[in-house]
Amino acid sequence: MELQLTIGDKFKKLWKYYLLQSLLAACILTILVVILGQEKMVLISAMGATAFIVFAMPTTVSARRRNVVGGHIVGLASGAIFYFTALPYFLEYPLAVGIAIFLMVALDVEHPPAAGTALAVVINEVSYDAFITITIGAVVLSQCRHYLKPYLRDLV
Repeated sequence: MELQLTIGDKFKKLWKYYLLQSLLAACILTILVVILGQEKMVLISAMGATAFIVFAMPTTVSARRRNVVGGHIVGLASGAIFYFTALPYFLEYPLAVGIAIFLMVALDVEHPPAAGTALAVVINEVSYDAFITITIGAVVLSQCRHYLKPYLRDLV
């Protein structure tokens, strides 16, 4: 029978990883924010949740490259579809998220923050910049996980 570690015991055991992985996430997001600029913050907000999954839960299915990149592409597409509809916002926004969830599950690219991407796109804008912003962010975070995987631990 495995003993459940208390919060204090877990922190004492993994504190270096907590610090390292949190700083890595902050550094990568800083680079993305500086490159993309303040006007893209609604779009980049989903990358914060992706950074959490990639750096705090690197061995989970939703942290895999296929899920991170594929999930965000599905979120982008779903948000774009509903951005161009003439539906009222109280239908548009939840439908964009619902369709994104459906497609992620159906295509086996589940990545929870990508539902936020669908919402950000339908609220904010559909543009070439939006697609590039989200895609580059997802690829950068996925590549960081890939190359740093030997140094990362599951923290949750």
